Amino acid sequence: MQRPDDTMVWVQLNGSTAPGASNSGATLLLVEDITERKAAESVLRRSEEALFQERERAQVTLDSIGDAVLVTDLEGTVTYMNQEAEKLTGWVRDDATGQPLRKVFQIIDGTSRETAQSPAQRAIEQDQTVGLAIGCVLLRPDGTEIGIEDSAAPIHDRDGAVTGAVIVFHDVAKSRQMSEQMTHLAQHDHLTGLANTMLLTDLPEPDGSPCAPPPEAGSSVVYRPEPVQANTTDEHGHDFGDEVLQGRRRRLEFCVRESETVCRRGDEFVILLTEIECRRDAAKVARKVLAAISTEHIIDGRCLRLSASVGISLYPDDGEDADALMPRADKAMYQAKASSTDGFCFAGS
Repeated sequence: MQRPDDTMVWVQLNGSTAPGASNSGATLLLVEDITERKAAESVLRRSEEALFQERERAQVTLDSIGDAVLVTDLEGTVTYMNQEAEKLTGWVRDDATGQPLRKVFQIIDGTSRETAQSPAQRAIEQDQTVGLAIGCVLLRPDGTEIGIEDSAAPIHDRDGAVTGAVIVFHDVAKSRQMSEQMTHLAQHDHLTGLANTMLLTDLPEPDGSPCAPPPEAGSSVVYRPEPVQANTTDEHGHDFGDEVLQGRRRRLEFCVRESETVCRRGDEFVILLTEIECRRDAAKVARKVLAAISTEHIIDGRCLRLSASVGISLYPDDGEDADALMPRADKAMYQAKASSTDGFCFAGS
């Protein structure tokens, strides 16, 4: 309603027939200013909308993380679970909500097969974050079992009182597989699948130090063939250059034993030999590598001839670990390259 001063107010109107005026048609109109009430309702609506949006963001976040999340109240009743928890427990969220935690989250000791204590109960009783014992197994409604790792933490209200607990858990096998994949990616070249030179520093010797041969080997040797010429890629494209690298990888692997390691660093390759007795053995493998590389490559119908230069460093004469052997092999490779097209050179020669 617009008032005489042109300001607007919210009003509520109540009208009825005036007392004793049933025949005259007179009415009684009650006008109530409800502007403050409407303002309060508007604030409440905005708060509810903000709370809804916050819950939606939390829901999307919890459903996006890789771990399963279960929430319980003080009585151990399930009040929430995310999508990953649905997958691992085999329960649908709507069915699980309101159920006892011991029914939805059945865990046993994988060795003794005895029921494990609820981590949520321990978190509530101790009022601190606790972890699940190693080797626990989650029993699903379909009878399947999943090895899990988890932790539980108490939930507090604004006054600090414990109101429930949240359990975060994941599939041990899935976690281990992901860890192994990440380790493999960190230690191997994505194109050729070969180990990268980072792996050389992790090769154990009998006393635990890196990059040393097993007891039966007399010495180790590192080869570094000359890089593929850049104009090969420039002329025929990156796919062709990748095929050349793949071809080199196959030929180098053919030249060594299964127990020996072929690595890639950029356009260069490194070979670690651990079962040679003397320099003559190293030279024999070097000639074999050079012969394999120099044999013509047929790629996409094109005939390509490649050359290589090989540098050799020996353990322990030229160094006792990868950090010492690699620079010596580098220097020897450039010496071989300077003296011939297809040749090899020992460090210190």
